[in-house]
Amino acid sequence: MAVRPVVLALSRSGEDTAHRVAKAIDAQVHGREGRVEQADAFFANALDHARDLFAAGVPIVGVCASGILIRGVAPLLADKRAEPPVVSVSDDGSVVVPLLGGHRGANRLAREISEALGGVAAVTTAGDVALGVALDEPPVGYALANPEDAKGAMAAMLGSAGVQVKGENIFGIENTGTGVELIVTDTRQQGSETALVYHPQRFVLGLGCARNTDPAEMWEQVQAVLHEAGVAAGAVAAVASIDLKGDEPAMIEVAKRLGKPLRLFSAAELEAETTRLENPSEVVFAEVGCHGVSEGAALAMVGAEGSLRIAKRKTANVTVALGEAIAPLVKLKGRARGTLSIVGIGPGQASWRTPEVSRLVADAEELVGYGLYIDLLGPLAIGKERSDFPLGGEEARCRYALEQAGQGKNVALVCSGDAGIYAMGALVFELMDRGADEMGVTDAARRVEVICSPGVSALQGAAARAGAPLGHDFCAISLSDLLTPRDDILRRLKAAAEGDFVIAFYNPVSKTRRTLLAEARDILLQHRPADTPVMLASSLGRPEEHVRYRRLDALEVDEVDMLTVVLVGSSNSKLAQLGTGPRMYTPRGYARKIDGDLSQQAS
Repeated sequence: MAVRPVVLALSRSGEDTAHRVAKAIDAQVHGREGRVEQADAFFANALDHARDLFAAGVPIVGVCASGILIRGVAPLLADKRAEPPVVSVSDDGSVVVPLLGGHRGANRLAREISEALGGVAAVTTAGDVALGVALDEPPVGYALANPEDAKGAMAAMLGSAGVQVKGENIFGIENTGTGVELIVTDTRQQGSETALVYHPQRFVLGLGCARNTDPAEMWEQVQAVLHEAGVAAGAVAAVASIDLKGDEPAMIEVAKRLGKPLRLFSAAELEAETTRLENPSEVVFAEVGCHGVSEGAALAMVGAEGSLRIAKRKTANVTVALGEAIAPLVKLKGRARGTLSIVGIGPGQASWRTPEVSRLVADAEELVGYGLYIDLLGPLAIGKERSDFPLGGEEARCRYALEQAGQGKNVALVCSGDAGIYAMGALVFELMDRGADEMGVTDAARRVEVICSPGVSALQGAAARAGAPLGHDFCAISLSDLLTPRDDILRRLKAAAEGDFVIAFYNPVSKTRRTLLAEARDILLQHRPADTPVMLASSLGRPEEHVRYRRLDALEVDEVDMLTVVLVGSSNSKLAQLGTGPRMYTPRGYARKIDGDLSQQAS
């Protein structure tokens, strides 16, 4: 899914320009709170918001001073090949400056914006200025086989080396007949700093195989078919198969090695291609409901005007066919495998959300979760399809997210803290693991790609606020008996108390559950001192955050709620009154180690 740009409006003087830019490039407008009247979403801090969008891979157009955007994204600069475009626009729209990602769309964006506003695009990339092209950014549907040579080739062209265009002139550049070669070809050719090779992506690999085929067997057959056809791997636009094979490891591996998307078709869609097949099979029809998988998938992708360059080639477990379209495939047919990203957004504040989570949310077509958690994403959720579920609807939301992904969508299941700690991660896999007679999910949902991305857990956030209470062995215990039998909770409490673990209590109380926290306190008092420090951390990372400390024997249930994490120290934990305020920590034993080292030195 292509991520739409976001236009940042920081002041009233640039607000009108921001909306004109957004209209020109089909983007959202995010406005500074208190300074902008109309926007799709609002943010409190420009630097933080720019940084968050950049980390998520969202193209940014800021109607503001360039320095604001530079300061915002500077801490994240690493790989120019992966960074999204960043463009600044003057308040009056007269000047448009591509700051980052010139060859990843920023220069194109700048020109598009300047044309819409009647301004000037201050493009500084040498090739764009001198030649009007970026050799490492070919038109959509074409792939540069040797991008590492583009810089040297551009330097040579700027040094008056000239240009030889061999094949289609995809850049519309003047052909001088000598100098750097720009070669557009389906075939595999060796490139260099004096020869850039571009492949029109007109081909599709149709794949079929027995269940759990060795990926090496399929990869060898794919290479053999491409060699037979004389087609370069870079000229392949996608690999395709029947939807029943959406989770087939061999196909997933081949797509990964080629760096191409895997596209899927239903049996009915493939059966519609039967009259065009060169090798229809009744055996295959009896097995999966269509007369050909590899040939059918290749033909379905290349369309009615396309054809088979290579008909089905077989090994013991694999079939491969190569389809050829009449033009580069820009819009791919079929559907994606479907992806469910289980993301933990931390306690809620953007600065505690990982860049990976922000990127997965930005890439998602649909957000699923408890409504409050989606709201905590702030502007990052604006414009997304969202499905809100209430507290208590955990299985319903996980099932829904899986089934939506099973339709080929990119879905993010949004959880607070870390999604794998007392959250939805385990339930997703439980649903996928259940049989059809156990209220599981459909076969399509079981075939989706599931990505788990970590978040800052409540216990980590609380510990960071306290100091270092988890400096030694610790455990986490949920005091909710809605899903865990009460006797099991009490047994774990006693074991943790006897083991002298630092304990993080999740779900400590609710309106109807008021007794287990008091019982936990009394059990712990049998094994550790009355003055053992306890930290109560409520609404971590949010404006209403409230942190306080108590002695274990003074812990009262009434000052704890469901938004509170309770950290109980071990018998060795300390609450120190330092210059920066109270700090809770648990020694790991370095003092004993130092004493031992000193004793050895003395002896």
